[in-house]
Amino acid sequence: MKAKASTLLRRLEKLKTEFDRDTAGRKLDLLDKLARRRLANADQVCRLHEFLAFSQAYPDSRRILAQVERMLAEFASRGDLRRHRRALADTGIAGTDIYYRFFWPSALWLVKRFPDYLTIDWPEFSAKRRMADLLFILMPYSESPALEGLNYSPREWVDRLKGGGETDAAFLVRRFAALKASTFARERLFEELDVPMRLAPGPGTPTRTRAKLPEMPVVFQTKPLSRTRPDMRKEIQKPPLRVRSLSPREGQRMLDAAFAAMITRSRDLDAFDFGDKSDVRLIDCGEGLQFACIGQIPERRLLLEAVYGFLTIKNGVPIGYVLSSSLFSSSEIAYNVFETYRGTESVRILGRVLAMVRYLFGSNTFSIDPYQLGHNNPEGLKSGAWWFYYKLGFRPEDPDVLRLLRTEQRRMREDSRHRSSRATLQKLSSEPLFLYLDAKKRDVFAKIPVAELGLKISRLLAERSGADREKAIRTASREAAKLLGVRAKRTWSAGERLAWERWSPLILLLPGISRWKDEEKRALVQVVRAKGGRRESDFVTLFNRHRRLRQALLTVVEEAP
Repeated sequence: MKAKASTLLRRLEKLKTEFDRDTAGRKLDLLDKLARRRLANADQVCRLHEFLAFSQAYPDSRRILAQVERMLAEFASRGDLRRHRRALADTGIAGTDIYYRFFWPSALWLVKRFPDYLTIDWPEFSAKRRMADLLFILMPYSESPALEGLNYSPREWVDRLKGGGETDAAFLVRRFAALKASTFARERLFEELDVPMRLAPGPGTPTRTRAKLPEMPVVFQTKPLSRTRPDMRKEIQKPPLRVRSLSPREGQRMLDAAFAAMITRSRDLDAFDFGDKSDVRLIDCGEGLQFACIGQIPERRLLLEAVYGFLTIKNGVPIGYVLSSSLFSSSEIAYNVFETYRGTESVRILGRVLAMVRYLFGSNTFSIDPYQLGHNNPEGLKSGAWWFYYKLGFRPEDPDVLRLLRTEQRRMREDSRHRSSRATLQKLSSEPLFLYLDAKKRDVFAKIPVAELGLKISRLLAERSGADREKAIRTASREAAKLLGVRAKRTWSAGERLAWERWSPLILLLPGISRWKDEEKRALVQVVRAKGGRRESDFVTLFNRHRRLRQALLTVVEEAP
């Protein structure tokens, strides 16, 4: 009797993480049958797609990879997908719609590449009054008589104002792009509108189905995936196999892949949104695992820590992302594996992440932010993130969390079936976890009260010029240059000059800086220039080496207000 398609799918799913010669043959047979069968509902179509996406990242053999890629290439034309297309919206599967309130960088990226497929989802748009007000600054002044004298709805106005060959979303995004305002103001105004949009499928539009990057090496999975828990400290000592700087053209390709990976999962990440195509490196960690390391453009770099985004790539397929914030020989890590690929190599990949971050930024201390641990994050709580990191050697330092931890451990000893409640996990995850490779230390970035430092800079500027902050910044820039012996900045890049302007008030706050040695002052100038240089990781290296700067900055943030 011929097995139902749903039965074949269940058999296939049971083999997902099994890898041996016999299993490979069974997978191939089931894939061949399912390629020619229709599935009954949207859930089954999605499950088949997820198996294919997983197997593309973890292929058993050339034959299986070829079959998987044929099925993915033809997936959008499957009859069952077309039948259940509406129910499959927001899955990122080829041939389906994506509905999302895109942030400014993603909306602009989409309009530049796929303007005909992006439209406003008007029934879901609630800020219509706000849009009506913004049209006065978005449109040329010569059009103001119509805007003032006629009473149309925002949708009617956009239909009348846009060109005949452009969509409403493309028109709106292009008008924001033309707005004479700072990039920060433009972004804020656009995101206050919170515009719901629809990305329709079309040639080349982002999908998870066609996410694989071309010309990437493939390592076949011929043995079971490792489930062992490694010694994380030993893992971190192993450097990547290779680090290659990409050309701006190659860097843009990686940025595009990162945008697509986030858009198809209804997510945004600033490190990718404001990525610098001139600061992209490809890091090879072996066994088909690579990371695209993406720095940010100088304008969007934070005052202190260096933030980098990493697209995790397995055999050419994006399977997750990482965010690192580094300073003081320490890094705060946000680690995410996309849902399709969870439950496989999470521990091993995390080990490679920490080793890579140590290699790039010289970090000997790592921390995990409360949100990543599950604090006010239902997904993190459900996944058991706090205990995941604890079992790998990360430890809390907050006294209240330590007391609660001891209580939980006692309960577990008394009852092996005890599991931490949701409320307990919420409390445990309220403070960061730390992993030290060397002795515990206080100069860890996650412990630095950056907000307090910002307030001290505000006080300095307010005392000097009140509301005229621009004058205060100009004065601070001149004073800092005189203090450190900087005579001219004509040969500096625009990014370096911007970093100097931003750091000048902070330089004036450093205690005893006038008594620093000349070489210490020159080294500080190089630190600041590196903040706006080609590669922000150079700033981290120079900052970490400057002992006097590190101590002075700690003194500033720890002094009473």
